[in-house]
Amino acid sequence: MSPRKIVLRFGPEISDKPIIYRLVKDYDLVINILKANVNPQKEGIMVLEITGEKYEEGLKYLREQGVAVQALTREVVRNEERCTMCGACTVLCPTGALYIERPGMEVRFESDNCVVCQLCVKVCPVRAMEVKL
Repeated sequence: MSPRKIVLRFGPEISDKPIIYRLVKDYDLVINILKANVNPQKEGIMVLEITGEKYEEGLKYLREQGVAVQALTREVVRNEERCTMCGACTVLCPTGALYIERPGMEVRFESDNCVVCQLCVKVCPVRAMEVKL
């Protein structure tokens, strides 16, 4: 089974509970946290890759706990014809999905590492980075 990417949104009343721990322990799910900003008593967001047989049961548990669950259906792609290899996108990429390959100084994009934060889309001067639904 291939990993599925989802976005979780936590309200301040549940942000300090061990919800992700329960997914691993009770539902035997393999969790890869791609991006997270969760603080006690504040709203939070997480982008996860989840793999496991009890995926649907785990999502049901999350919703019962008050977590908003959304499939990560958007995808960032690079328009190879527009890209000038300036490297502006590589500076802001939080996961290293965009990087400069040396010694050729070419910008590379590993879409599997992308968490669709869209920082590259905003910073690209020639609009080579695009969001696809």
